[in-house]
Amino acid sequence: MPVRHGLLALLSGGPRHGYQLRLEFEASTGATWPLNIGQVYTTLSRLERDGLVAPAAESDEQGRVVYTITDAGREEMERWFSTPVVQSDRPRDELVVKLAMAVAAKEVDVSEVIHLQRTATMRTLQQLTRAKRAATEGVAQRLVLDSMIFQAEAEQRWLDHCESVLKEER
Repeated sequence: MPVRHGLLALLSGGPRHGYQLRLEFEASTGATWPLNIGQVYTTLSRLERDGLVAPAAESDEQGRVVYTITDAGREEMERWFSTPVVQSDRPRDELVVKLAMAVAAKEVDVSEVIHLQRTATMRTLQQLTRAKRAATEGVAQRLVLDSMIFQAEAEQRWLDHCESVLKEER
């Protein structure tokens, strides 16, 4: 759903064609969520089918279809922005499942799984910090990178906690 609603949000700023939407979506998310142009046009087709966007009467100078948001699209976008994201609506965390299964498997060195993850997360944290320093796309990109940095830091703290719990159980 974020792509669908993200495109509506971008269209609320004025008419755009699919390639513009793709570029602006990626710029807004700090290129952390790359979109396939096919995904953009498939989503636009569904939005049009649902009456949330409409193609302009004429194509742009290069023959591309330009889309505008409809009143129903604005209502849907406003509903999305006014509805908090519920934790249970987010996908399951593979790392949590992996560590739970490592503990249950008994034959897996859980400490090694934690160590490998901690190393990878630290590497990611360093990359994100470098990306944040180099960020030039503005506030939206910075907020996305900040969120990713905070998530990586929280993961590091959680891994520390997992290690402590495992030591207590031994």
